[in-house]
Amino acid sequence: MIEVYLGLGSNLDNPFSQIQQAIQSIALHPEIKIESVSSFYTNPPMGPNDQPDYLNAVMKIVTEMPALELLDFLKIIEKKQNRKKKIKWGPRTIDLDILLYGKLEINLPNLIVPHEGLTQRAFVVWPLLEIAPNLRLPNKIWLKEIAQKLDCHVLTKIK
Repeated sequence: MIEVYLGLGSNLDNPFSQIQQAIQSIALHPEIKIESVSSFYTNPPMGPNDQPDYLNAVMKIVTEMPALELLDFLKIIEKKQNRKKKIKWGPRTIDLDILLYGKLEINLPNLIVPHEGLTQRAFVVWPLLEIAPNLRLPNKIWLKEIAQKLDCHVLTKIK
């Protein structure tokens, strides 16, 4: 089984429910086992500021699904939850990203793992650190080291 970390985010149509619905959809897949889900965190939008704050979380799953098959499955969930890509970093009902896929580094036109923005985004690093405090990235850098360089004050943990 491969350990995979997924990022989940939403800022439209009841973000809490959107993320919960995505988690439930992922849990129903027979080839996926959810190991853990972080707390939810609110944070300001990374893109245009004329949109609501985001709600983000990270989850750890184990699967034997190939990375591209997993990506296709996540895109189906996004489509079912009315995800529409209008502008880069714009508002969305749900955003599901493969952050890490085992220790693999993947560089394909439609999938880059580790996720390109993983190390620069507090809303990914801090929830990831919550569920994987001893995680070492494929480039051998400890997640704790990355977290120390990112401002977590922009995040609000939702209990």
